Amino acid sequence: MHEAVANHGVIFGLDPLWLAVSVLLLVYAVVMMEKFNRAVLSLLGAGMMILGGVLTQQQAVAGVDFNTIGLLTGMMVIVAISQKTGMFQYVAIRAAKAVKGKPWGVLVMLATVTAIFSAFLDNVTTVLLIAPVTLLITDALGVRPYPYLFSQILASNIGGTATLIGDPPNIMIGSAAHLSFYDFLVNLAPIIPVIFLVTILMIWVIFGRDLKANEENRSLIMAFNENEAIKNVGLLKKCLLVLVLVISGFTVAHHFNLEPASIAMVGAALLLLLQTWGEPLKDKDHAFEEIMAEVEWTTIFFFVGLFIVVTGVEHTGAITWLADKTLAMTGGDFNATVGAILWISAIASAMIDNIPFVATMIPMIHDMGPSFGGPDALQPLWWALALGACLGGNGSLIGASANLIVAGFAQRAGHPIAFLVFMKHAFVLMLVSVVMAHLYIYLRYLS
Repeated sequence: MHEAVANHGVIFGLDPLWLAVSVLLLVYAVVMMEKFNRAVLSLLGAGMMILGGVLTQQQAVAGVDFNTIGLLTGMMVIVAISQKTGMFQYVAIRAAKAVKGKPWGVLVMLATVTAIFSAFLDNVTTVLLIAPVTLLITDALGVRPYPYLFSQILASNIGGTATLIGDPPNIMIGSAAHLSFYDFLVNLAPIIPVIFLVTILMIWVIFGRDLKANEENRSLIMAFNENEAIKNVGLLKKCLLVLVLVISGFTVAHHFNLEPASIAMVGAALLLLLQTWGEPLKDKDHAFEEIMAEVEWTTIFFFVGLFIVVTGVEHTGAITWLADKTLAMTGGDFNATVGAILWISAIASAMIDNIPFVATMIPMIHDMGPSFGGPDALQPLWWALALGACLGGNGSLIGASANLIVAGFAQRAGHPIAFLVFMKHAFVLMLVSVVMAHLYIYLRYLS
């Protein structure tokens, strides 16, 4: 199973398979403990793969998917500049005022804004921008913020499922399977509004009738001036221009054999140029350094280390073995394999961060290609993995990065979200969404 790795190259003559798998499991376990920075842990794991002799440095570097890294970095730069304009806060306040400050209407509008932004930016950035405004609005209304934050967590992961750039697992899947922005839009987006609407209806059953605010508090919302949220009109226009160009570029990229990372990086560079156009070089350099400080380097380097760790495990043949075992479990039946990947992904992603889980699943699905007729036949498996991992992230507070960010805001605002309280509501809603996803995949691809 692991003939590809020469035993004499592995430290102390250890079995390369068990060394690689042990490193992977150790990294996963310590990441889940949340006691150390996850980027540091993944990079240490990557170093153990190289120093332990499982991989050479050249093999490790080749295992890092630049398309994922470039796309994430480019979009982070674009969003970091865009958030300085106040456009996200403007939209949130306008949404709350559009429903006259009615508590249930505010919840629906903020959840809808969160879902839409999560699809076209990314869900982590979206909740970073919307959660603080939500706390401000709920405080003015005099209502409990938990139902609002709860709905936004679910909306961010549901909305992020719809597109290539909405959720990091989708970026990884798209890059590995050579699926374009258009592919995700056509294959995943149709079911997302249905899942979102059903989820909102279930949230109303749980919380809706208890959301009440008096006229005085609602008048405070109507007194908010959304125009004051806009800090730089000139920069806002530049950001909107670049966002339109980048998203348009994503939709046509496959026609020109361009990768999403190239479009995102060029868009980021263009916006960096436009941001400080006409200013002295010293100010341009300072602005550039400010934006680079806003990039989530922890996430970027976590991905770098994770790619190397998973490459090490793949290099030993362990993932091919896992793929064979999965096929044996499903009897080699394609429909059963699709269902298994969807549900395993959903349940696992509720329990562990969906990013490392997807990183492990991608090469496993690749290895199933010969059994099902080649790479083109695997598309339903990729959609099952994407739907399972992204929707499964709603199952608990640790299922996705966006969940933890919202919980952090709530904690600092004096409204902590209890792990079990969240899971009691969220896990059931997640299961319902995965049932709908399973039905969608079956009717569209398997029937």
